[in-house]
Amino acid sequence: MSMIPEDAIERLLDGCKVISKECELQSISEWEIVGTQGYGRSLDIEAGRISLASGGGEGGFGVRILNNGRYGYAHLVDVSGAKHAVSQALSIAKASPSIAGFSLPSAEKTNPVDGMLDETILKLSPDDLLTQGDDIISEVTSLDKRAVVIGGGIGIGAEAGVMLSSQGIEASGISTSHGLGVQVSIDVDDQMTSSWESSSSRKLIEGIPDCVATAVEWAQKTRDPIEIQSDAQDTPVIMTSQGISSLFSNIIRPSILGERMVRGESYWSGKLNEVVLDNHLTMMDDRRMEGGFGSGSRDGEGVPTSCHTIIENGTLRKMLWSSRDAAKNVSEGRIDAAESTGSASRGSHMSPPTTGCGDVHLLSSKPPMSLDEMIETMGTGYVIHSVMGAHTANPTSGDFSVTSSTVLRIEEGEILGPIKQAGVSGNLFKALSKEVSLGHSSTRNGVSSTGTNHLSNVLFAQGMRINPA
Repeated sequence: MSMIPEDAIERLLDGCKVISKECELQSISEWEIVGTQGYGRSLDIEAGRISLASGGGEGGFGVRILNNGRYGYAHLVDVSGAKHAVSQALSIAKASPSIAGFSLPSAEKTNPVDGMLDETILKLSPDDLLTQGDDIISEVTSLDKRAVVIGGGIGIGAEAGVMLSSQGIEASGISTSHGLGVQVSIDVDDQMTSSWESSSSRKLIEGIPDCVATAVEWAQKTRDPIEIQSDAQDTPVIMTSQGISSLFSNIIRPSILGERMVRGESYWSGKLNEVVLDNHLTMMDDRRMEGGFGSGSRDGEGVPTSCHTIIENGTLRKMLWSSRDAAKNVSEGRIDAAESTGSASRGSHMSPPTTGCGDVHLLSSKPPMSLDEMIETMGTGYVIHSVMGAHTANPTSGDFSVTSSTVLRIEEGEILGPIKQAGVSGNLFKALSKEVSLGHSSTRNGVSSTGTNHLSNVLFAQGMRINPA
């Protein structure tokens, strides 16, 4: 039996049409309605056992109306609340400032993005998840008899979505996901070490993904910490793809949004066509990546998506816009001209679209390095595999100060051993500006441990400070 009803799209479309009729009854000329419904199954793993299995999903509708450049938004669970929701959106619009030149996007043809739906996932049963959970627990034990999965879980999901607008947009689709995460711990000899790893894909994750072995490996690597007699110092640092991802999300991704750039809230404000990264680095925002979690044929406003080169060989070339944010900042005089880049994102049906990133890739024109090659090249420094506190980073300045308990000390190209904990600080913009080396991509066969960031291990020769605890 399929996880999602065969008529899921039809139900949502019918609901959107009911709301659209209410818009017409209230003499609203421009309206945009989205309907979403999620379906899912999951289980939890705790203390080496599968502790909980659950299923279900949530959804609803969102309506955005436009009245003489003034917009309002409301959301509802089901169409019985259509009249109230449309009235609420209209009331908000009447009280909102007018945005000159703002109109809802017109209908444009687009092509589908491959890899968004895996029918196999829809047919997975709770027993299939239980089997995968048992296999993961067994795999951890086989890799290290001391190791236990103390936390984590497995989940599959499907989301049906529909968009209908007064401008002629009628779009729909279903996407799937399969994800798992494990917290592996080794607690022996009065010493406990652990590591969290995860993988996610729009396709079925077959067998045991690499993240399980990686979790065991880092639980092993961080045992028996060595003492380091050192004060805080500027030093070369290797950050694994997981280690860099949360900092990248909190610092780099917000910095390429058009509104932040023109408001002076980005480190790269006013630096269009200037060199901002090491000259072999290119950064792309790809909303058409096969199976990408930040991808799709249309953005959150129905605009056809594209792949944008944001930074080319170190030079900043572009910023991202939604229709509303582009019109708003032009009308307020912050920029002479701007238009949608197909970069509108929605958190859910409960919020209006805003400018956001898709699947972001950091690439290098130089050959990738293995972790061993990076260690040899670095000579003396540290390897950081995960950090805590990335949410405290300053996205405007790029400054950050985080901690890590997955730290390896490297001396003369050899791993000396782990240290118990270290403070890690620096400026990510400056660290990426010169003497940077990249490893192999962390995304393999549609499976990613870093969500919509597609990053590799990164060797920073400068811009990082380590304070061993």
